[in-house]
This record gives sequence, C-alpha cells and structure tokens, in this order.
Amino acid sequence: MADSPQLDFYHAPQTRSTGVLTLIEELGLREGTDFTMHLLDMKAGEQRQPAYLAVNPMGKVPALRHGEALITEQGAVYIYLADLFPQAGLAPAVGDVLRGPYLRWLVFYGSSFEPAVVDRALKRQPAPPSTSPYGDFDTMLGTLTRQLETGPWILGERFTAADVLWGTALRWTTHFGLVPPLPAVQSYIDRVLARPAVRRAQQKDADFAAAQERARPPSPAP
Repeated sequence: MADSPQLDFYHAPQTRSTGVLTLIEELGLREGTDFTMHLLDMKAGEQRQPAYLAVNPMGKVPALRHGEALITEQGAVYIYLADLFPQAGLAPAVGDVLRGPYLRWLVFYGSSFEPAVVDRALKRQPAPPSTSPYGDFDTMLGTLTRQLETGPWILGERFTAADVLWGTALRWTTHFGLVPPLPAVQSYIDRVLARPAVRRAQQKDADFAAAQERARPPSPAP
C-alpha cells in the first residue's frame, strides 16, 4: 500500500462496522501501515457531528475513504476491501465461477435479510409480496438456511469475505432473538467464531468499547 492512496476506516465498536474490523483482521492488514482507523463514539453522538457528517452524510458506519473515493454501505465496503487486497484470497476474481454467487450473498444481506429482520424486530407486517424486497421472513430465512447447509461456508468449501459479513450478522441477530438459532445457523456461527482473526477482532472491539466507556464523563447522580 506504500504507493497507494491513503485508506481510512471509520469504525464504532459493537456496531455493524465490527464485521469490517473482522474483515481487516482476516485480510491481515496493519493499522498505521495499510490503513488509518478513526474511532467514533456512538453513545456520545459523534456520528451526528459535523466532522463525521462531512465524511458520510448518512451518519452511519462503516465507512472507508480511499484517496478521494468514499465507500459506504456494508456490502460495498466488503466488496471493495476484499478486491483491494486480492492476495488474501477472500474474493473470487471476475471470471471465477464463484464470483456471481459471492456477490449474490453479499448483496442478499442488505437487500433481503436486514429489511426482513428490521420489520420483525419492529413487529411490522411486511409489504405485499409484489412490493416487499424479501417476500416474507420465512422465505428469506429458508433461502439463507438452505445455502448454509451446503457448508462449511456460504460458498461451500471456500471461505470468503461473505462469511465475515454473515458470521457477524447472524451472531448478533441470533443473540437478540431476531433470527432463530437453527442447527445450520448455529453451527455456521460457531465455525466463523472459531477463526483466530474473528477472535482477535472481537477482543479489539471489546477493548475499544471499554476505553470509550472509561473516557465518558460519569452520569449525574439522580
């Protein structure tokens, strides 16, 4: 990366960008050499301050800046990073028979899975099938579960950036009871969580969160 544009990663611990932190570990990137990390304290509202809104007007993480390019939205961030560091082998190349399925499952997360989970969490009825992006929750989950059953990874034998996204997402959504821990789902989560890079990212994220908690002023006494 010495001759490449500056790569900046905007992260808030224990948020959706935790998956990108995990991907960075899987890619073997080094902070200060391959990228610069910018930590945001969501509980302090830093994501809504002008300094960050100038980076991402949506006030969301994760976000990347690579030179003049801004990359937001989870699927795009995963695709971009995995393609930017092809030596890690986490993205099938264009022309590889797995490239299409890889993109399918990265995009399925944002286009079908998350809308279905949000509707379920808020106890909202989905839109009619003709206009709903995911049809209905059971169809969405069944489609995903059948793919996981082909395992061990979402593309079969090959571990990719898509597994980082799905392992992180399913861990959180099952933890909060938004997705049932079906056998195929739970065994997949367990395989992802057993990876050394995932464990390193979890520890780093916990340390970031703890440091932010210590840095906040104490709450006033009642």
